[in-house]
Amino acid sequence: MSKRTTAVLIAAVAVAAAFAALAATAWADDPLPFAITHEHWNGYEALAKSTDSTPGVSQYKNPPSPICSTTTTSAANVSTDCEGLAPHNETSIAINPTNPNNMIGSANDYQLANGGKNETIFSRAHVTFDAGKTWTTVPINFNGYIATGDPAVAFDAAGNAYLATLGFGFGQGSPTGKNADILVSTSTDGGTTWTTATRVASGSGSFGSVGIFNDKEYIAAWGDGNAIVTWSRFNDLQNGAYGGSPIYASVTHDGGKTWSSGVEISGAASFCASFTAGCDQDQNSTPTVAANGAVYVSFLTTRDNSNGRDAYAVVQVDPQTGQRVAGPFKVADLFDGVGDYPVSAFGDTTYQDSVFRTWSAGNMTADPTNAQHLAVSWSDMRNSTLTSTDPYATRTNSDVGVAESFDAGRTWTTKIFTVRNDQFFPWAAFDRSGKLRVGYMDRSYDAANHKYGFTLATETSPGSLTFTTQQVTNVLSDPTRDDRWFSGTTINAAFPHPTSFIGDYNGIAAGPNGIATLWTDLRAQVTFGGRSGSGSNAEFALVH
Repeated sequence: MSKRTTAVLIAAVAVAAAFAALAATAWADDPLPFAITHEHWNGYEALAKSTDSTPGVSQYKNPPSPICSTTTTSAANVSTDCEGLAPHNETSIAINPTNPNNMIGSANDYQLANGGKNETIFSRAHVTFDAGKTWTTVPINFNGYIATGDPAVAFDAAGNAYLATLGFGFGQGSPTGKNADILVSTSTDGGTTWTTATRVASGSGSFGSVGIFNDKEYIAAWGDGNAIVTWSRFNDLQNGAYGGSPIYASVTHDGGKTWSSGVEISGAASFCASFTAGCDQDQNSTPTVAANGAVYVSFLTTRDNSNGRDAYAVVQVDPQTGQRVAGPFKVADLFDGVGDYPVSAFGDTTYQDSVFRTWSAGNMTADPTNAQHLAVSWSDMRNSTLTSTDPYATRTNSDVGVAESFDAGRTWTTKIFTVRNDQFFPWAAFDRSGKLRVGYMDRSYDAANHKYGFTLATETSPGSLTFTTQQVTNVLSDPTRDDRWFSGTTINAAFPHPTSFIGDYNGIAAGPNGIATLWTDLRAQVTFGGRSGSGSNAEFALVH
């Protein structure tokens, strides 16, 4: 779902059924934030079998490197995966500034073995050196972690690559697991080889216990060997009580070998005084580096506990220490509360005729031509008028919003894309001319508001907040029915096997050769366990 549900545990299921179904447990809604990563792991007992003769988790953490490569193609849309039919979601992509033909993508990357009796989830590096015509899958050594997720990739100016992710540990055959750590692996050769992952921050406790759950990390890098990771630090109290989720940051200045101790950066500000939630109920931080080396971080902060609506906020942090030096500054009010969306039978905020979870989060980006020029993207439901909380009994109209600042984030001007049907999961980047580019899932191509494509919006001139759009996908995806991986339940007979999960974000990156786009795509048809349906791939296009 979005970040609203207070439950911190998704039920474990046997893997033969889990990966065939991957159904989420329904939970009561609550307007407090929620560490939403848990839904990625189902069927813990199958994550490893290390005491018998079957391949176990170690095989998937450290397989041969590289694992495999895709067939070279000049097709407009290309799957970046070569490992097989298992799914991918939550994509991130970066372009090497020293070699624009070198790009690295990553995703929640699921692996199957033994006919599905074994399941692992390890973030892989998907690497290209020919501008996306050929992709090679490269493993990361996660040094004992049983599963990873929420990947984010970045290059610094010298061409060093960074891959950040969450690291989990589970008990063998147990539906409990250690709360997530933040991990970063680095590469100095464009993604061909990677260091053993370094722990940046540690979680404590286990799912459902008192402790710290780290969630939704993201990364930005600059110079030669400098990077910042930011994340939400959920404070889990007795009996599942929520104790706040401020944003934390850590920096490195030696190419990821060592990282500073995490520091809270979300802070308090005058605009928080009007929020019933204060400024410590935060989620989805994304850092960005301005042309002058200044570092900014955006995040969602709950502005009203009565309805769970958020505001976007931005802080400026010290590039050397990661400490907050200014802000938070309010970007915009969002319409993303629990009453703004229909709610699926699984308890997830969703859209018309759908059950997959959604939320409003986007990202922040900095103009390479103007150090004072920043932008933030999101989606919300201000233009929807619900007639029912049942997604099968109402229409929805989610829209993408963007805001731009020309004074280093102190003040903002907002634009809402008023387009028919649902647009969601936006990601923004400035191109080399200072024009804002925004990629997002887009259901405007389907009058029924079911299928989505991926759209790239291009600003007509820097700061104009007027945009032209182009369809990037050449085949639409239908999340409302016939999903093979993330559907175990038919809620409505007209929509058999709807997908319950397509991730929570996509990625785009700007370079001299164009805009690299990477999104979760459902066009592929796969058969597993005697049932066929939509697959889930990390799909790439380079838009000129």
